[in-house]
Amino acid sequence: MGKQKVKRYSEVVEFENVLDFSAFRPGDEAGQKGSWSTDVFGNSNPITLELACGKGDYAIALAARYPDRNFIGIDIKGERLWAGAGTATEASLPNVRFIRGRIDHIAQFFGKDEIDEIWITFPDPFLKNRRRNRRLTHPDFLEKYRQVLRKDGFINLKTDSPELFEFTNEVIESQGLEKRVHIDDVYALEETPELLQIKTYYEIKHLEEGRTIRFVSFRL
Repeated sequence: MGKQKVKRYSEVVEFENVLDFSAFRPGDEAGQKGSWSTDVFGNSNPITLELACGKGDYAIALAARYPDRNFIGIDIKGERLWAGAGTATEASLPNVRFIRGRIDHIAQFFGKDEIDEIWITFPDPFLKNRRRNRRLTHPDFLEKYRQVLRKDGFINLKTDSPELFEFTNEVIESQGLEKRVHIDDVYALEETPELLQIKTYYEIKHLEEGRTIRFVSFRL
């Protein structure tokens, strides 16, 4: 690991908008669980999560557009969070926080019905079949989301991976879930929806490579 990466790993927890849950183990619970609105954000606004957020591009862009909502980006990579936390701080966005932690521990971080919406933006598709249970739309993960997401809350997936997109739609169908939006090619639309115009660092690279961007939104 390079010196700069090590330095950022140690610095990321010094940001006021970052909470470090990376040492959590099964059975641990965040002190903020069930009280993010009151204890962290100081308001009763809806909370949106960006999973595997990387540099938090979506969380930051959404927070700037919707000051009356709260946003939390989750990732285990400290160096990526360092960049996102710095950007949010420089932009003076009080409605953004970041968690350094594992997504499979999500029920240890949040209480029942505490989350209103989830965004999954360009996650690792884990293409090898033996690793499919690590896909963030795998039924095992959906069960974890059910523990924190409101019943009327949506999960949004934006991806360049046709394999992950097909897998997700198969899960939606097999579980009889309500599909809200299905777009096979976001940028082939006559008019791209405003929220899908937000481009992450990885999405920009994918577009430069000529990859197709797909989107699906569904309710558990």
